[in-house]
Amino acid sequence: MLLSWLDKSLSSEEGFEQVKGYLASPLVKLVAWGLVSALLYHLVAGVRHLIMDMGIGETLEGGTKGSKIVIGVSVALILLSGVWIW
Repeated sequence: MLLSWLDKSLSSEEGFEQVKGYLASPLVKLVAWGLVSALLYHLVAGVRHLIMDMGIGETLEGGTKGSKIVIGVSVALILLSGVWIW
């Protein structure tokens, strides 16, 4: 759906205005925020796993601290993305 909106917005000025109207909808903003939130959490958790592959935080205590850091950073990024989207 996003690719079709991109195509429509690039095709003409009227198409751009239509897509702009779609993106102003609260439901579309909520869905976009949900998708961005999932991607941000996945990104932060992936970085944690890359760090663990280097041998950092492989113990039980390190894993617990790492998971708390992932949740904290993810919440901060998700809130910032919510401010940006809304």
